Amino acid sequence: MITSPLNVLDKTQAGLPISLAYAPSATESLYLEMTVAQGTTLLQALQQSGWLEQYPGLQQWCDEHAQDEQINNKSWAVGVFSQKKLLSYVLQAHDRIEIYRPLTIDPMRKRKKRAVKEG
Repeated sequence: MITSPLNVLDKTQAGLPISLAYAPSATESLYLEMTVAQGTTLLQALQQSGWLEQYPGLQQWCDEHAQDEQINNKSWAVGVFSQKKLLSYVLQAHDRIEIYRPLTIDPMRKRKKRAVKEG
């Protein structure tokens, strides 16, 4: 796991502590703690984290969904504490932003395969 602290505010300013979690692949996971200004949206926090520049696929998804006013459950890629949220969601103190990636295998099928191997 890669952890890196990032403060986007001067130490004299009050801010909201938040965290971000992302597993861009099955072998890589990222966790970032940062402080953002009151009123920061989920999209703004992602931009401030630097992850949009680092992961073009995530940037593209955000560009496509920045103006959405409704969540499409089948293709939604971001949330807070396992609850899917719009990119316009205003963050609260101690929120954990999670970036979801598509499933590569159906969980039921994976459990069945594991049970066959173990049995």
